[in-house]
Amino acid sequence: MKRMGMLFRAKANKALDRAEDPRETLDYSYQKQLELLQKVRRGVADVATSRKRLELQLNQLQGQSAKLEDQGRKALALGREDLAREALSRRAALQQQVTDLETQHTTLQGEEEKLTLAAQRLQAKVDAFRTKKETIKATYTAAQAQTRIGEAFSGISEEMGDVGLAIQRAEDKTQQLQARAGAIDELLASGALDDPTGTAKDDIAAELDRISGGSDVELELQRMKAELAGGSSSSQQAIEGGAQGTQHSQQQSPHKFDKQ
Repeated sequence: MKRMGMLFRAKANKALDRAEDPRETLDYSYQKQLELLQKVRRGVADVATSRKRLELQLNQLQGQSAKLEDQGRKALALGREDLAREALSRRAALQQQVTDLETQHTTLQGEEEKLTLAAQRLQAKVDAFRTKKETIKATYTAAQAQTRIGEAFSGISEEMGDVGLAIQRAEDKTQQLQARAGAIDELLASGALDDPTGTAKDDIAAELDRISGGSDVELELQRMKAELAGGSSSSQQAIEGGAQGTQHSQQQSPHKFDKQ
Protein backbone atom coordinates (compact mmCIF):
# COMPACT_ATOMS: atom_id res chain seq x y z
CA MET A 1 0.00 0.00 0.00
CA LYS A 2 2.86 2.38 0.73
CA ARG A 3 4.39 1.59 -2.63
CA MET A 4 1.08 2.16 -4.40
CA GLY A 5 0.59 5.43 -2.54
CA MET A 6 4.08 6.62 -3.48
CA LEU A 7 3.52 5.61 -7.12
CA PHE A 8 0.20 7.44 -7.20
CA ARG A 9 1.73 10.60 -5.72
CA ALA A 10 4.61 10.44 -8.20
CA LYS A 11 2.22 10.07 -11.14
CA ALA A 12 0.01 12.86 -9.85
CA ASN A 13 3.01 15.15 -9.32
CA LYS A 14 4.23 14.49 -12.86
CA ALA A 15 0.78 15.13 -14.31
CA LEU A 16 0.47 18.38 -12.36
CA ASP A 17 3.92 19.45 -13.49
CA ARG A 18 2.91 18.97 -17.13
CA ALA A 19 -0.38 20.77 -16.61
CA GLU A 20 1.09 23.68 -14.66
CA ASP A 21 1.67 26.87 -16.58
CA PRO A 22 3.98 29.32 -14.74
CA ARG A 23 2.19 32.26 -16.35
CA GLU A 24 -1.15 31.18 -14.91
CA THR A 25 0.45 30.64 -11.50
CA LEU A 26 1.93 34.14 -11.55
CA ASP A 27 -1.38 35.67 -12.57
CA TYR A 28 -3.13 33.82 -9.75
CA SER A 29 -0.54 35.04 -7.20
CA TYR A 30 -0.94 38.59 -8.45
CA GLN A 31 -4.71 38.31 -8.10
CA LYS A 32 -4.35 37.13 -4.50
CA GLN A 33 -2.07 40.05 -3.70
CA LEU A 34 -4.62 42.45 -5.16
CA GLU A 35 -7.31 40.91 -2.96
CA LEU A 36 -5.08 41.31 0.11
CA LEU A 37 -4.38 44.92 -0.82
CA GLN A 38 -8.10 45.52 -1.17
CA LYS A 39 -8.71 44.11 2.31
CA VAL A 40 -6.05 46.40 3.79
CA ARG A 41 -7.64 49.38 2.07
CA ARG A 42 -11.04 48.42 3.46
CA GLY A 43 -9.45 48.21 6.92
CA VAL A 44 -8.04 51.70 6.52
CA ALA A 45 -11.45 52.94 5.42
CA ASP A 46 -13.13 51.28 8.45
CA VAL A 47 -10.64 52.80 10.88
CA ALA A 48 -11.05 56.21 9.25
CA THR A 49 -14.82 55.88 9.54
CA SER A 50 -14.55 55.06 13.26
CA ARG A 51 -12.21 57.99 13.78
CA LYS A 52 -14.61 60.31 12.03
CA ARG A 53 -17.50 59.05 14.18
CA LEU A 54 -15.48 59.75 17.34
CA GLU A 55 -14.72 63.23 16.08
CA LEU A 56 -18.43 63.89 15.63
CA GLN A 57 -19.16 62.61 19.14
CA LEU A 58 -16.37 64.77 20.54
CA ASN A 59 -17.78 67.82 18.81
CA GLN A 60 -21.22 67.11 20.28
CA LEU A 61 -19.87 66.55 23.79
CA GLN A 62 -17.74 69.65 23.59
CA GLY A 63 -20.78 71.62 22.45
CA GLN A 64 -22.84 70.29 25.37
CA SER A 65 -19.98 71.04 27.77
CA ALA A 66 -19.78 74.63 26.53
CA LYS A 67 -23.56 74.95 26.85
CA LEU A 68 -23.57 73.67 30.47
CA GLU A 69 -20.78 76.06 31.34
CA ASP A 70 -22.76 78.95 29.89
CA GLN A 71 -25.88 77.83 31.79
CA GLY A 72 -23.89 77.65 35.05
CA ARG A 73 -22.63 81.20 34.54
CA LYS A 74 -26.14 82.48 33.93
CA ALA A 75 -27.55 80.61 36.95
CA LEU A 76 -24.78 81.98 39.15
CA ALA A 77 -25.45 85.47 37.83
CA LEU A 78 -29.12 85.07 38.79
CA GLY A 79 -28.19 83.92 42.29
CA ARG A 80 -29.09 80.31 41.67
CA GLU A 81 -25.96 78.72 42.97
CA ASP A 82 -27.66 75.31 43.18
CA LEU A 83 -28.40 75.35 39.45
CA ALA A 84 -24.91 76.53 38.70
CA ARG A 85 -23.46 73.67 40.76
CA GLU A 86 -25.67 71.13 38.91
CA ALA A 87 -24.62 72.49 35.52
CA LEU A 88 -20.95 72.29 36.45
CA SER A 89 -21.40 68.72 37.74
CA ARG A 90 -22.91 67.66 34.44
CA ARG A 91 -20.17 69.47 32.59
CA ALA A 92 -17.54 67.54 34.59
CA ALA A 93 -19.18 64.21 33.62
CA LEU A 94 -19.23 65.23 30.00
CA GLN A 95 -15.61 66.31 30.24
CA GLN A 96 -14.65 62.81 31.41
CA GLN A 97 -16.40 61.35 28.36
CA VAL A 98 -14.58 63.84 26.16
CA THR A 99 -11.25 62.74 27.65
CA ASP A 100 -12.05 59.06 26.99
CA LEU A 101 -13.12 59.78 23.43
CA GLU A 102 -10.00 61.82 22.80
CA THR A 103 -7.89 58.87 23.97
CA GLN A 104 -9.79 56.53 21.64
CA HIS A 105 -9.45 59.05 18.83
CA THR A 106 -5.69 59.21 19.31
CA THR A 107 -5.48 55.39 19.26
CA LEU A 108 -7.60 55.12 16.12
CA GLN A 109 -5.58 57.81 14.43
CA GLY A 110 -2.39 55.88 15.13
CA GLU A 111 -3.91 52.66 13.79
CA GLU A 112 -5.08 54.49 10.71
CA GLU A 113 -1.59 55.80 10.05
CA LYS A 114 -0.11 52.33 10.48
CA LEU A 115 -2.64 50.76 8.12
CA THR A 116 -2.14 53.54 5.59
CA LEU A 117 1.61 53.00 5.65
CA ALA A 118 1.11 49.22 5.34
CA ALA A 119 -1.22 49.74 2.40
CA GLN A 120 1.34 51.96 0.68
CA ARG A 121 4.11 49.41 1.21
CA LEU A 122 1.88 46.58 0.00
CA GLN A 123 0.92 48.63 -3.04
CA ALA A 124 4.60 49.13 -3.86
CA LYS A 125 5.24 45.38 -3.49
CA VAL A 126 2.25 44.53 -5.68
CA ASP A 127 3.44 46.95 -8.37
CA ALA A 128 6.95 45.46 -8.26
CA PHE A 129 5.54 41.95 -8.42
CA ARG A 130 3.39 42.90 -11.39
CA THR A 131 6.43 44.22 -13.28
CA LYS A 132 8.44 41.12 -12.42
CA LYS A 133 5.49 38.90 -13.32
CA GLU A 134 5.15 40.40 -16.78
CA THR A 135 8.89 40.12 -17.34
CA ILE A 136 8.92 36.45 -16.34
CA LYS A 137 5.87 35.74 -18.50
CA ALA A 138 7.48 37.39 -21.53
CA THR A 139 10.74 35.51 -20.97
CA TYR A 140 8.88 32.22 -20.55
CA THR A 141 6.85 32.79 -23.70
CA ALA A 142 9.97 33.63 -25.71
CA ALA A 143 11.80 30.57 -24.38
CA GLN A 144 8.81 28.37 -25.14
CA ALA A 145 8.60 29.68 -28.71
CA GLN A 146 12.35 29.26 -29.20
CA THR A 147 12.15 25.69 -27.90
CA ARG A 148 9.29 24.84 -30.26
CA ILE A 149 11.14 26.35 -33.21
CA GLY A 150 14.27 24.38 -32.31
CA GLU A 151 12.30 21.17 -31.98
CA ALA A 152 10.58 21.82 -35.30
CA PHE A 153 13.89 22.38 -37.11
CA SER A 154 15.53 19.38 -35.47
CA GLY A 155 12.49 17.19 -36.08
CA ILE A 156 12.19 15.99 -32.48
CA SER A 157 8.78 17.53 -31.85
CA GLU A 158 5.75 15.27 -32.05
CA GLU A 159 4.06 17.16 -34.89
CA MET A 160 7.19 17.55 -37.01
CA GLY A 161 8.21 13.99 -36.18
CA ASP A 162 5.00 12.72 -37.76
CA VAL A 163 5.56 14.93 -40.79
CA GLY A 164 9.12 13.64 -41.14
CA LEU A 165 7.94 10.04 -41.04
CA ALA A 166 5.29 10.77 -43.66
CA ILE A 167 7.88 12.38 -45.95
CA GLN A 168 10.24 9.43 -45.46
CA ARG A 169 7.48 6.94 -46.33
CA ALA A 170 6.54 8.95 -49.44
CA GLU A 171 10.16 9.04 -50.60
CA ASP A 172 10.56 5.30 -50.04
CA LYS A 173 7.40 4.52 -52.02
CA THR A 174 8.49 6.84 -54.82
CA GLN A 175 11.89 5.18 -55.08
CA GLN A 176 10.26 1.77 -55.05
CA LEU A 177 7.89 2.72 -57.90
CA GLN A 178 10.74 4.26 -59.91
CA ALA A 179 12.82 1.11 -59.49
CA ARG A 180 9.88 -1.08 -60.56
CA ALA A 181 9.16 1.08 -63.60
CA GLY A 182 12.81 0.95 -64.65
CA ALA A 183 12.93 -2.81 -64.24
CA ILE A 184 9.79 -3.29 -66.35
CA ASP A 185 11.21 -1.07 -69.10
CA GLU A 186 14.41 -3.12 -69.18
CA LEU A 187 12.49 -6.39 -69.32
CA LEU A 188 10.28 -5.13 -72.15
CA ALA A 189 13.30 -3.87 -74.10
CA SER A 190 15.15 -7.16 -73.71
CA GLY A 191 12.11 -9.19 -74.74
CA ALA A 192 11.84 -10.99 -71.43
CA LEU A 193 8.31 -9.62 -71.12
CA ASP A 194 5.76 -9.56 -73.98
CA ASP A 195 4.07 -6.28 -74.79
CA PRO A 196 0.43 -7.03 -75.73
CA THR A 197 0.08 -3.64 -77.45
CA GLY A 198 2.92 -4.39 -79.84
CA THR A 199 4.53 -1.02 -79.29
CA ALA A 200 7.69 -2.39 -77.67
CA LYS A 201 10.65 -3.00 -79.98
CA ASP A 202 13.84 -4.93 -79.55
CA ASP A 203 17.33 -3.53 -80.23
CA ILE A 204 17.39 -4.59 -83.90
CA ALA A 205 14.05 -2.95 -84.70
CA ALA A 206 15.08 0.21 -82.97
CA GLU A 207 18.34 0.33 -84.93
CA LEU A 208 16.50 -0.18 -88.22
CA ASP A 209 14.08 2.61 -87.44
CA ARG A 210 16.97 4.91 -86.65
CA ILE A 211 18.77 4.15 -89.94
CA SER A 212 15.56 4.55 -91.93
CA GLY A 213 14.83 7.87 -90.32
CA GLY A 214 18.36 9.11 -91.01
CA SER A 215 18.23 8.08 -94.68
CA ASP A 216 14.92 9.88 -95.18
CA VAL A 217 16.42 13.04 -93.76
CA GLU A 218 19.49 12.78 -96.01
CA LEU A 219 17.31 12.16 -99.07
CA GLU A 220 15.17 15.19 -98.36
CA LEU A 221 18.28 17.32 -97.80
CA GLN A 222 19.82 16.30 -101.15
CA ARG A 223 16.55 16.98 -103.00
CA MET A 224 16.35 20.47 -101.51
CA LYS A 225 19.96 21.19 -102.54
CA ALA A 226 19.23 20.04 -106.09
CA GLU A 227 16.18 22.28 -106.31
CA LEU A 228 18.10 25.30 -105.05
CA ALA A 229 21.00 24.72 -107.44
CA GLY A 230 18.62 24.22 -110.37
CA GLY A 231 20.03 20.78 -111.01
CA SER A 232 19.32 18.81 -114.17
CA SER A 233 17.19 15.71 -114.46
CA SER A 234 20.33 13.62 -114.30
CA SER A 235 21.07 14.97 -110.90
CA GLN A 236 17.51 14.21 -109.92
CA GLN A 237 17.93 10.66 -111.25
CA ALA A 238 21.20 10.32 -109.37
CA ILE A 239 19.48 11.34 -106.22
CA GLU A 240 16.71 8.85 -106.82
CA GLY A 241 19.28 6.17 -107.63
CA GLY A 242 21.05 6.97 -104.42
CA ALA A 243 17.79 6.58 -102.60
CA GLN A 244 17.21 3.16 -104.15
CA GLY A 245 20.74 2.12 -103.16
CA THR A 246 20.09 3.22 -99.62
CA GLN A 247 16.90 1.22 -99.52
CA HIS A 248 18.74 -1.82 -100.93
CA SER A 249 21.38 -1.52 -98.19
CA GLN A 250 18.65 -1.24 -95.57
CA GLN A 251 17.10 -4.44 -96.87
CA GLN A 252 20.44 -6.24 -96.53
CA SER A 253 21.17 -4.94 -93.05
CA PRO A 254 18.77 -7.33 -91.23
CA HIS A 255 20.75 -10.31 -92.63
CA LYS A 256 23.87 -8.71 -91.23
CA PHE A 257 22.36 -8.44 -87.80
CA ASP A 258 21.10 -12.02 -88.01
CA LYS A 259 24.63 -13.21 -88.70
CA GLN A 260 25.93 -11.34 -85.76
